[in-house]
Amino acid sequence: MAIEFYDVKLRKKVALDDKDVMKTTFTTKNGQTRYGLRGKTKDGRNLTKFVSKAQWDELKLKEG
Repeated sequence: MAIEFYDVKLRKKVALDDKDVMKTTFTTKNGQTRYGLRGKTKDGRNLTKFVSKAQWDELKLKEG
């Protein structure tokens, strides 16, 4: 299954394989928790996508 990210450098959406994506959480200065996905392109650039808690819990990806 491919996960779609927006690549700012290319200015278009790209699809990454599950093996290149991991789940992560971000804590804001206010103490809120944001849920996201981190992906790595073939040329080594990092991509980030924020998702809802429900989507985050649903995905079967490794956490990092």
